[in-house]
Amino acid sequence: PNYDGSLYDTERLEVPARDGVKIPVTLFWRKDQKKPQMPTHLYGYGSYGISMDPSFSASRLALVDRGICYAIAHIRGGGEMGHHEWYEKQGKYLEKKNTFHDFVDCARYLKEQGISGAMSCEGRSAGGLLVGNAVNLAPEAFNACIAGVPFVDLMTTMCDPSIPLTTEEWEEWGNPNEKKYHDYMLSYSPIDNVKAGVRYPQMLLVSGLNDPRVAYWEPAKWAQVLRHEISNGDETLVKMDMSAGHFSAADRYRYLRELAFDYAWLLDVFGKAE
Repeated sequence: PNYDGSLYDTERLEVPARDGVKIPVTLFWRKDQKKPQMPTHLYGYGSYGISMDPSFSASRLALVDRGICYAIAHIRGGGEMGHHEWYEKQGKYLEKKNTFHDFVDCARYLKEQGISGAMSCEGRSAGGLLVGNAVNLAPEAFNACIAGVPFVDLMTTMCDPSIPLTTEEWEEWGNPNEKKYHDYMLSYSPIDNVKAGVRYPQMLLVSGLNDPRVAYWEPAKWAQVLRHEISNGDETLVKMDMSAGHFSAADRYRYLRELAFDYAWLLDVFGKAE
């Protein structure tokens, strides 16, 4: 109700990745708020061949109406540019780092072109693996990071076949019992590659105690590592829902309250809290 589509605009860019591949990025902003170097919230996923197709979301207006550009990076590991090429060939197993490099390259491009100023990033589940790598690879590129039910303790989980879904997940990341996969996975496991003494973006890690896919201890352990290793560890926050699972609160209104918390925190980081 009361939505006026004429107030908003979108744009699709093609960002050159470091290996020359063009990465689509979708931008969404409010016309009367558009300006150079806008605060930008960059969302990504990039796994399982799942496409992050642009779609209408009323909740995003809470950010856009306050002058934030909402961006979606359609990185490799998804299926936007073809399942075989974008996912099977260039976005899994021993090519998985393309996913993380694409995301960082998109963030840097938006800044270099003067489109974005302050920037935050967000990913959920396997998207948590994405943003966990993004802040390790380019902590200076982001002011804030929201990691929802983040899959970040890659080696502990993938080396324990007693955990539900572990062996099935070998089809995505590789079997750690094989050295080539073990060493490659270890090189991008977020919790194992935190940069000591470096300033990171402000971090909000959101999880659920009853999550059967990404256990609660993954973000809890990650928070402990971040707080111990990085120079601003006291800016790492954990929000643990004691009754939720992998997909946050099941109740519609409770879900909106949880999302409102995330956005309120983000707006505060951007200096746009009311």
